[in-house]
This record gives sequence, structure tokens and C-alpha cells, in this order.
Amino acid sequence: MTTTELTVRPRRTGPAPAPAPRPAVSRLRAWATRAPLLPALVFLIVVTQLPFVVTLVISLFHWNALQPGDRHFTGASNYLAVATDPALRSSVVTTVVLTAAVVIVSVVLGLLIALLLDRKFFGRGVVRTMLIAPFLLVPVAAALLWKHALYNPEYGLINGVLTWLARLFGAGSAAQPDWISSMPLISVETALVWQWTPFMMLILLAGLQSRPLDVIEAARLDGAGSWQIFRYVTLPHLRRYLELGVLLGSIYIVQNFDAVFTITSGGLGTANLPYTIYQTFYQAHDYGQASAAGVLVVIGSIAIATFALRVVSSLFREEMSRA
Repeated sequence: MTTTELTVRPRRTGPAPAPAPRPAVSRLRAWATRAPLLPALVFLIVVTQLPFVVTLVISLFHWNALQPGDRHFTGASNYLAVATDPALRSSVVTTVVLTAAVVIVSVVLGLLIALLLDRKFFGRGVVRTMLIAPFLLVPVAAALLWKHALYNPEYGLINGVLTWLARLFGAGSAAQPDWISSMPLISVETALVWQWTPFMMLILLAGLQSRPLDVIEAARLDGAGSWQIFRYVTLPHLRRYLELGVLLGSIYIVQNFDAVFTITSGGLGTANLPYTIYQTFYQAHDYGQASAAGVLVVIGSIAIATFALRVVSSLFREEMSRA
């Protein structure tokens, strides 16, 4: 047997393979598809990324508008000052307390309202629209509403209701407390809870309406009560929606400035981190330190947003697997 006989190839019987696409043509077609999005991408980079880069550069300088001749590179000294400044540390604690209180109370109230709205009753659409209204208000308008129409000790609605109840029960006159002065942080938290509860309610109501009804019917046929169905079927199903509401609410409440500025002007221990940055920038004119604090806030927000995006992605994967 010779070498020529061993290297004989079998004859091809199927159809001929399609020619491989030319890389240059494919790349050109991909760029032609993406070209309409290019102006939007450039605009997004100009208005979001360039200001952040400028802020990052300023945070490395000693830059105070009250000392125009003393501007020099200081490295990470502004970040060390942010970490050791008592006012900034206090504002960090206030931010954490404010965010945790508002998010937890909003989620609990939103869950209760969503459970009620998940039932069928006459006028459910009207009630749902009215409950969403606080979330649609401009944040400054909502804060002004609470400060003047509700909290005002002379003509506010809360003290008016107390006076009406006292007269109804023959008590004569009721106490007229100054709510903002006596409980400033709770006043801010209450206004934010009122505005953010509809947001949590919408997310959780969407989760309730995506429950598998056959599983609930099977649980009822097996003799499970309402509490057992909620505990073992509804709550596990809502886990992802609860995580999404908590994360998105935390991202927005951490950055809240309107309620603190409008209701208390940052006084009485209510100055959170955004308000302290505002004070450092516009009142102390210390642009370097304010920029360093702003960079730290952005990094914290990005960390929270990353977790939120992972939760959203897992939600979409679950919904696609069910479809």
C-alpha cells in the first residue's frame, strides 16, 4: 500500500457551505446601524461624564473661592478631611437614619396598600390614581405642602384637626405643637414617607398581580388559610420586588435634598450628606472638599445601583423563563 492511497479524501455529498461573511462589510453594517444613536451617546457623555471628571480633578486641589491666590494640588487631603470632619460624619449618620427609616416604613405601608388594592372593589381605579398622586408631585412642592399646609402651628391642618377633635369631645382647646421644631427629623421622614409609599405600592402591586393563580388555588384546596398563603406563597414571590423597591428607594432617598432644605433648612440635626455638600460648596466656598464629598456620594450610589441592576436583570430572567 502506497502513501498516496492512504491520503485519499472521501467525496463530499452535502450542499456546499455558505461563504464566510466578510469582516469589513459586517463592521460597516454594524456602524451604520449604530450611527443614529451616536449623537445621543455623545450628548450623554458631555452632560454626565465630563462634569464628573472635572469634579474628580477639583477634588484633588485646595480650591477655595475666598482664597483665590492659594490654589494648588493637594492629592487626597480633601478626602481625608471629609473622613475626619465631624459635621460630615454627623451628616453621614443622619443620611443613613433618614434613608433606613423612610425606606422601611414606605415598604411596609406600600405592601399593605398593595394587598388592599389587589382585591376587586368598586372604584378601585379611582382609588389607585389618588394614591399615586403624591409620587407625581414635584419634591419641592410636596415639601412646601407639608411645611405650610400641614405642619404650621397656627393654620396647619394637623393642629386644626387636633382642635376640632378637642372641641368634639368637649375638651375646650387642644395643644398646638410646633411639629418641625419639636421633632424635626421625624417631620422630614413623614413627608418623604408620604411621597415614596406610592412608589413602593406600585412595584409591589405589580408583583402581586404576577402571582401564579393556580398555585394559590391549589393551596386553598389543600386547606391553607389566608395568612399561610401570604407567608408561604405570596411573600416568597414578592422577594425580588421587595429588594427592587428597597434598592431603588435607597438610591433616591440617599440623594434627597429638597425635603431637608425646604422643611428644616438643614437645622436641628437634619442636615444629610447632600445638604452638607451644598453648604460646603455654596456657603464655605470650599470647592475642593465639596467635590471630594460629592465623589464619595457618587461612588456609594454606583455601588447601590449595581445591586439594583442585578436584581432587575434577575427579575427579567425569571419573567422570560415563565413566558
